Order: sequence, then C-alpha cells, then structure tokens
Amino acid sequence: MEPLIDDSAALLQLLSASGSAVFLDFDGTLVDLAPTPDGVRVAPGVAHALALLAERHGGALAIISGRPVAQIDAMLAPLRLPVAGVHGVERRSADGRLHLAPTPEVSPVLARAEALAERHPGLLVEQKRGAVALHYRLAPQLEPLCVQEMTAAVQACPGILLLHGKMVLEAKPAATDKGGAIAAFMAEAPFAGRQPVFAGDDTTDEAGFAHVQQAGGQGVKVGSGPSAAVLRLTSPAALRAILLQAALPAAPSPIQE
Repeated sequence: MEPLIDDSAALLQLLSASGSAVFLDFDGTLVDLAPTPDGVRVAPGVAHALALLAERHGGALAIISGRPVAQIDAMLAPLRLPVAGVHGVERRSADGRLHLAPTPEVSPVLARAEALAERHPGLLVEQKRGAVALHYRLAPQLEPLCVQEMTAAVQACPGILLLHGKMVLEAKPAATDKGGAIAAFMAEAPFAGRQPVFAGDDTTDEAGFAHVQQAGGQGVKVGSGPSAAVLRLTSPAALRAILLQAALPAAPSPIQE
C-alpha cells in the first residue's frame, strides 16, 4: 500500500490566504462515505465552519458535487452556498441564479440499470437530471456485471460518458464535468481573480484538479489512489479539521509590556 502523504500545513495556508477561491467535493471529501447515498452525515460544526470560511473569502466558496443541488442544500441547511451539482449539469452561482446545462437522453440507461437492480438485491439506482448512477457498495461482487451492463447501455446513448467512481458507475453528459463547473464559477464574482483550490477524493474529481492546476491553483486529493492533484490529505476527517482551523480568526498576538 502506498504511504499517505499529509499536506495539511500547505492546505491550511492556502485556505487562510485572502486571495483563494475554495471548491470542495462532498461525498468522500467533506463527509465520510456511507453504504448508501442517503446514509452520509455532516459532522457537527462543519456547516458553521463553511459559513465562516465563505465569509472570510468574500463568498468565494462552492461545493462541486455529483449530487443534485437540492440534496446539498438539504444536508447543509440552513446554509446555502454556491453549488455545482451532477458534475456541473446544475449550477447555482453566488447570485442565486440556477444554470442548467443541456442533457442527452438517458432513459435507456436508466431502464437497463433498473432492470439489473431488480434482478440483484444490493444494487441501488439513483436518477438525477441527465444522469444515472448505479451503486454497488452493498454488492461489490457484482462490479464486473455492473461495468458490463452500464458500458453497453452508455455505448448506445450518444453524448453520455460513463464515470467509474468508488463503488458507483455513473452515466452523465460527456459535455459537462467538474472542471467546467469550476471554470464557470471562476469567470464570475466573487471567484474571479482568485487562486482556485479544489479538494476531492475520486476519479470524478480529476477534471477539477486538472482545471485548477492549469489555472495556477492547487488540487487536493483526499485519501489514497493515483491522482493528478499536487497536494494530499489522508481522510475527510483531516480536511474537516483544516476547514475548522482555517475558519477561525487568528489568535491575537500577546501584548508586550
């Protein structure tokens, strides 16, 4: 097993810098993974830390997730941040406007995934705007079959790309990804002109890492596995600790008598 590198100090410095724009993946990055998408929990204090950190950066903090925007809102309520959902298919900018990307037809993929799940208990199908996710975390032995079925389904649907995530296969529009979502935020206030920092944990985040690093920013890979990200953290818990620390105001210097 590869040794895990902890770049906590470097990330804390970036998150504390006044000129940063902060982008965070959700599952496996901000929150720990769970057996089912509905099973994740936001740790106490995280939403408050995000609110403080967003204020510190003039609102330049956004969630970049495979989840729909509405799910992110529900999990962070009452906090409402700029959010890119479904890998950029949905995007709510800092001014509150919701932008929806065009999506190809995915109903054939949905039908094939649902038929597979009906035959095999433990598989979970998640339908999103223009996307279909097949989760097999509860039945990992079915991975080869899931890959075979989803690959065949996507090949029959032009404009659809199959993403291989952590115990999930997601069919999504090929024209949208997390890198494009970050680029759209970076073209708008309050993100424009800042140095982008993006933390993520999965292969679905690699497009985001590539974009921020090409733009002079930093990608942060949370957990193990190959990645183009320059910085590394050991776990979501490590990221949460840094967010909490970065959100707090600096302690005052001792008074010299």
